[in-house]
Amino acid sequence: MSILNTLKLTDAKKPTQIPQVLQRRNKLIKRIWQQTELARAQQTGTSFSVKKFRSVADIDTGARKQVETDVRVKPWWFTTDAGKLAISVRYGSKVLELEKGKFAVEVGTEKDLVKVLDVIKTAVSAGELDTQIATASVNLRKGFGK
Repeated sequence: MSILNTLKLTDAKKPTQIPQVLQRRNKLIKRIWQQTELARAQQTGTSFSVKKFRSVADIDTGARKQVETDVRVKPWWFTTDAGKLAISVRYGSKVLELEKGKFAVEVGTEKDLVKVLDVIKTAVSAGELDTQIATASVNLRKGFGK
């Protein structure tokens, strides 16, 4: 008797790629995390930047090498005409329309900024903004001629 016969075999295969909906959600969640860390850094008086590796050519030898650089994270929050703090959710360069005609969330104070970002992150994880993300993605691709 074979040892493999003692196991329950199946024809299941590991998926090779995740669906586009999840890829888009994960992209937006990553950006919301950056905004949360930026808000925390602003509250504590420190700075926050994201590290990225770039490939550059050495002038003398022509060899390519990886160089770590800082990527500036621009805040999504702003002060409205009424003097209140608001935050808009961005997917790439597009501002998401959260509801019909509503593009921003009003935030009480800078201390509430992290809480509001956490609520937005939870909504994105639950799939509440999937249609808005898909629309923004299509509009972004149109800008690249695709």
